[in-house]
Amino acid sequence: MPTWIIFAILSAFFASLVAIFGKIGVQSVDSTLATTVRSIIMALFLSVVAISLGKVNLLGTIDRRALLYIVLSGIAGALSWVAYFYALKHGPATAVAALDRTSVIFVLIFSVLFLNEHFTWQTGLGALFVAIGAMLMVIK
Repeated sequence: MPTWIIFAILSAFFASLVAIFGKIGVQSVDSTLATTVRSIIMALFLSVVAISLGKVNLLGTIDRRALLYIVLSGIAGALSWVAYFYALKHGPATAVAALDRTSVIFVLIFSVLFLNEHFTWQTGLGALFVAIGAMLMVIK
C-alpha cells in the first residue's frame, strides 16, 4: 500500500477526533476563541515537530510563489476552522463532519479548473456519492 494512502487514512482518523474533541470542548466556549486556542496549540506542536526533525533550516528554501500559496492555504484553513467550530457548537457533530467532507467535491471542481486534473465518470460518481452520503447524514 502506498505511504500516501496510509497518511490519508491517518488524516481522516485524526480529523474525526477533531470533531469529537471539538464538539465537547466548544460546548461552553465561544467557537472563535476555541478555534484560536486550537490554532495556538497546533502552531506550538508543529514548531516542536519541525525543530525536532531539523526542518527549520529549510525555511530559506521557500520561494515567494510557494510562500504566497502556503499563506493563502493558511488563511483558507483558518476560515475553514472558524466556520467548522461555529457549526460544531450549533449542530450535531455527525452532520457537521459529513458536510465538511463535501470539501472533496470542491477539491474535484477546483483541481479540474486550476490543476488540470481530469474529470472522469468515476470521480464524478464518487463526488455524487459523497454528496448523497452527506445529505443522508444531515436529514433527520
